[in-house]
Amino acid sequence: MQSRSPASRTGRPRSAAADAAILAATREALVDLGWSKLTLGDVAARAGVAKTTIYRRWPGKNELVVDAVAELFDELELPDRGSLAADIEGVVLQFATILALPEARSGLMAAVAEATRDEALRERIRASVVDRQKRLVLEGRARAQARGELPPEPDPASSARTVDLIFDMVAGAVVHRTLVSAEPADEEWVRGFTRVLLHGLGGQGR
Repeated sequence: MQSRSPASRTGRPRSAAADAAILAATREALVDLGWSKLTLGDVAARAGVAKTTIYRRWPGKNELVVDAVAELFDELELPDRGSLAADIEGVVLQFATILALPEARSGLMAAVAEATRDEALRERIRASVVDRQKRLVLEGRARAQARGELPPEPDPASSARTVDLIFDMVAGAVVHRTLVSAEPADEEWVRGFTRVLLHGLGGQGR
């Protein structure tokens, strides 16, 4: 699993157990208290560590909350279900399941709301959540190309734009469905979404 904290510093080695306890306590506090009332002192008490232990790892609450939420999405895996459509359905269902968790829902919505006023926080979300999860698109596209389901895209700039577009379409649709519309992203919805994603609405492009 990838590191979710700032670059390592010299001195005493980091404790993975302490990191895990702090991130779990942050998610618990988000559910119980919300963003505005969450304090590093409360997180430290829940995690059973000193507040200075948190500050050695994260410069402030914003960074800590984003990393705590990002850890949930790092659990996403792209299943190999034999076809591009089936693979997409599998990962979208996982994504929807994570977004249904109270800690993911409250943490992500709060972080995005705060990021509208904080450029540094927005960059942190992009780096820790968005850019890290684009690995799923890269993996899925490479697998589909190997199966012959998608054509190769040799131009690096064009390829990067395609990855961004696919990620935005999938993440945007699922987040809107689960967090904004508050509707279930169940298997029927996921099948319909995947069909539209892969085949469009049947219209002719200009």
